[in-house]
Amino acid sequence: MGVTEQGFLAPDETVDLDNCAREPIHIPGRIQPRGVLLALRTDDAVVTQCSANVADLLGVELDAVLGAPFAAAVGDQAADRLLGHVASVDDPRLRNPIEIEIEVRGASRSFEAVLHHAPGSATTDRPAVLVVELEPFSGHVSLTYTSTFEPVRDALTELDRASSLQELYDIAVRRVRELTGFDRVMLYRFDASYNGEVVAEARREDLNPFLGLHYPASDIPPQARALYEKNWIRLISDVGYRPADVVPVADPVNGQPLDLTYGTLRSVSPIHVEYLQNMGVGASMSISLLRDGRLWGLLACHHYSGPHTPSYGARAAAEFLGSTLSARLVTQAEDDRASAARRSAGVLARLVAVTRDDDVPLTDALTGSPGLLDLVAADGAFVAAEGRVNRVGTAPDEETCLRLARALGELDTEVLVTDRLAEREPELAEIVPDVAGILALVVPGGAAVVWLRPEVVQSVDWGGDPRNKAIARREGDTVRLSPRKSFDRWREVVRGTSEPWAEEQVDVATSLRSYLAEGLLLRGRRDIRAAAMLQRSLLPTELPTVPGWTVDAVYEPSGGGLAGGDWYDALVLDDGRLAVVVGDVTGHGLSAAATMGQMRNALRALLLTGSGPELAVEQVDQLLRSTMPEQVATLVVAVADPTTGEAEYVTAGHPPPVVVGPDGAVVAETLGTPPLGVGRRESRTATVQVPHGGALVLFSDGLVERRDESIVDSLERLRSATEQTLGAATLVALVRDPGSDDDATAVVVRRD
Repeated sequence: MGVTEQGFLAPDETVDLDNCAREPIHIPGRIQPRGVLLALRTDDAVVTQCSANVADLLGVELDAVLGAPFAAAVGDQAADRLLGHVASVDDPRLRNPIEIEIEVRGASRSFEAVLHHAPGSATTDRPAVLVVELEPFSGHVSLTYTSTFEPVRDALTELDRASSLQELYDIAVRRVRELTGFDRVMLYRFDASYNGEVVAEARREDLNPFLGLHYPASDIPPQARALYEKNWIRLISDVGYRPADVVPVADPVNGQPLDLTYGTLRSVSPIHVEYLQNMGVGASMSISLLRDGRLWGLLACHHYSGPHTPSYGARAAAEFLGSTLSARLVTQAEDDRASAARRSAGVLARLVAVTRDDDVPLTDALTGSPGLLDLVAADGAFVAAEGRVNRVGTAPDEETCLRLARALGELDTEVLVTDRLAEREPELAEIVPDVAGILALVVPGGAAVVWLRPEVVQSVDWGGDPRNKAIARREGDTVRLSPRKSFDRWREVVRGTSEPWAEEQVDVATSLRSYLAEGLLLRGRRDIRAAAMLQRSLLPTELPTVPGWTVDAVYEPSGGGLAGGDWYDALVLDDGRLAVVVGDVTGHGLSAAATMGQMRNALRALLLTGSGPELAVEQVDQLLRSTMPEQVATLVVAVADPTTGEAEYVTAGHPPPVVVGPDGAVVAETLGTPPLGVGRRESRTATVQVPHGGALVLFSDGLVERRDESIVDSLERLRSATEQTLGAATLVALVRDPGSDDDATAVVVRRD
C-alpha cells in the first residue's frame, strides 16, 4: 500500500472518507459490467487489455483475446468497420456511437460501440491506445429522429424562450427526465466553496422532494470535480454492480494503468456506490454544467426502482442539452449583469456630474438623489470627506462613522469587501457590532465611502447532517469511516453573515472611488503629491497577462511633474481579446487629469460591457460633450485578437499606431477623424496584422512632437526607433525631445 507519484492512492489502498480525495478514480482498473472494454494498440490493432467479462458478453475467452488481433474478439466484419471508422475521423469521441453486429455463440447480437483514444497514451505524434467499449442493446430505442432529435429540438426552443435562470433550470430537469426516463432529475448548483444546492427538480410524484436541499463539498471530492470537467457525462446503470477487472492492470504500451477519463463504462468509487446505496438509489447519471471550462453544477439523475440503462443516444442527447444549458445560463447571467451595469452606469454618471460642482460639498453630492443607495443596494451608507459626515438609510451616529472611517484608513487597503465582518476584521466589528457586511472605499486624502448591511440569519437545509460521519464496521476488526446513512432534512442556522456583495456592485463602487479621488483633488489639493497619487490611481496598477503576448507601457509626465492629460489602459475583454488605449486630454494639472480619469473609466466600462471600439469612442465623445463641454481630447483604441494577431483600431485626432514586423516597421493608416469634443465625427476603423515576433506601438503626440521638425519626420524617427528596441521606456528615452514640456506615453504590445 502507498501513494502514487501523482499523490493518488496506490491501487491496493483501502478507500474511506479520510482518503477518498486521493482516490485515483480516472484509473480504477475496473469497469461496470453492462458492457465490455477492449484496449488496442493503434499501430497494429492488437488487443493489449480487456475487461474480464469478455467471455460473458462476446463469447470469447480472455486468453483468446489478449495479444490477438481485434477481429478475434468481435469478428472480421465488425473489426473492419470500427477500425475503418477510426481511420476516417480525427477524434472518434465526436462520432459515437457506432452500431455493429457481433456473432456471439452462433447468434448475431447488436452492440453500440463507443470509441476514444486513451489520454496520455501518445508515444510519438499519434495516440498509442484505442479504447473500444461495447454495450449490448437491451431493447431500448436507438438514436432516431423521433426519439431524440424532436425532443431535443423542442427543449432547445423552450430554453431559448426562457426569460429567467429559474425557468432555465426547470426546463432542463424536466426535459432530461423525459429523454432518459430516470425517476428523479435534479439541477445541482455549486457555491464558491463547491457546496451544492438543489435549485430545480423533476421527479416521480411519490418521491420526497429534494428541492432546496444543500450538500457539502465533501460529497464530490476535488478529483471527481476535475473528472466532470473533462468527461461531461457518467452513468451507473446498476448501483449494485460487481466490477469487471481490466486485465492486465498495467497497459503494456506504456506500463501505466489504463486511463479511463473518457470511458463510459469506467467503474466508480466504492465510496460513491455506498453513498448512492445509502440514498436508496438503484441507478444514477450525472451531466456536467460548465462555465468558462469550470464545473459550476450538475444535472443529477437518480432511479430508485432498480437498474436503468438509457441508450447511448438518449444519454448523448441529454449531454447536449446540458452543454446547451451551460451556454444559455452564461448568456442569461451576462444579460442580467449587462442590464445591471447599464442601470449603475446611469447613476454613476449623475453622481460624477454632481461631485464636480465645487459649490456642493462632496458628502451632500453623494447622499442626495440619486445617491449611494441607488448605486449599491444596502441598508445604510455614509460618506466622510472634507471634515464632514453625511449618512443615509440605517447608519450609525456621526461619531461612530468617523471612528470607522479612521480605522479603515489604517488598513492599507483601497477597497474592503466582506459579508463576514466579525470574522475578517474583528476590530472594525467592535466599532459597528450590528453590522455584518461592509463595502468600503478608502479615497486618497482621508475620505471614505461606506455601505453597510446587517446580519442575515440564514437557515441552510442540508440533505443530512454534513458533519455526521457514521462509523461502520467491515469484515474482521477493522473500522473505517463511511458515507452518512441519513439524508433527512437537517437545518443549520448560520449567523454573523450579511447578504453577499455582488461582483457588479463591487465593480461600480470601485469605479466611483476613482472619480472621488479626482473630485477631492479638484477641490483644492493641487500639490504635486496629491497629483501623483491621482495619476497612480488612474493608470493601471498592473498590465494584463495574455498567453503569447506581452504588454509594456510607460508614462512620463511633463517637466513640471504635475499630473497631465496623458493616459493609457490595457485590459482583456470577456471574449479574450486585448484592448489597449492611449489618450491625451488638452492641458495639464488636476483638471486635465480629472477629465482623463472620467474618459478612461467610461471607455473601460463600455468596452467591458460589450461595446466595440468604434461605438465606445462615439459614446465617450458624447460623454465629453455633455458633461465636460470645455474639454478636448485625442484618443487611439486598438483591440487585438490574441489568436490571429489581427488588431482593429480607432483614432480621434490621434496619431495612428506603428506596426512592427520582421521586415521592419510601418506607420498604420491615418484615419483623419477629429478629436473628441470638437468638430463633426464620422467614425472610421481600420485593421492591421501583428505578426509573430512583431508588435503594435501606441503613443501620445508628446512622444514624437518637436518644434523644429514636421510630424512626418517625427513619426519616421519613432518608426526607425521601433526597429532598434521594443522596450517602452527605452523608446521614450530615444524618441522624446529632452526639452519637451508635454507628457509622453508609449504602450508596446508584443506578439511572442
